Amino acid sequence: MAADRITLIPMHGYYGNYLMVVVLFVIGGAIVGGALLANRALRPHRPTPEKLTTYECGVDPVGEGWAQSYVRYYVFAYLYVVFAVDAVFLFPWATVFSAKGYGYVTLGEMFVFLAFIAAGLAYAWKKGVLSWV
Repeated sequence: MAADRITLIPMHGYYGNYLMVVVLFVIGGAIVGGALLANRALRPHRPTPEKLTTYECGVDPVGEGWAQSYVRYYVFAYLYVVFAVDAVFLFPWATVFSAKGYGYVTLGEMFVFLAFIAAGLAYAWKKGVLSWV
């Protein structure tokens, strides 16, 4: 009997891999749930009227809850996400580009991808989205 190999759950075959994933999810959920329960059991709980008021950056909330905001801020956020995703795709491209047999194909695909990004940037610039005021 091999003493160096201890298996609690037999993980053989095709469904054994799925069983291992389910077991890991259950263990992870138990750890997160246990941490949340421990937090709830150990924290002090003394609600006062001051603690239950709405807090907005150190300023007492005054007026209605409805306020208009400019869409321009969201457009800047979307542009940031587009260029962050662009950077995420550039790093694996550099790795694949050095592999044999993929050089020119990968180079062409990356130029197509960068052309789409450039077209989106040119469109945003033409529409005046990139001007702050």
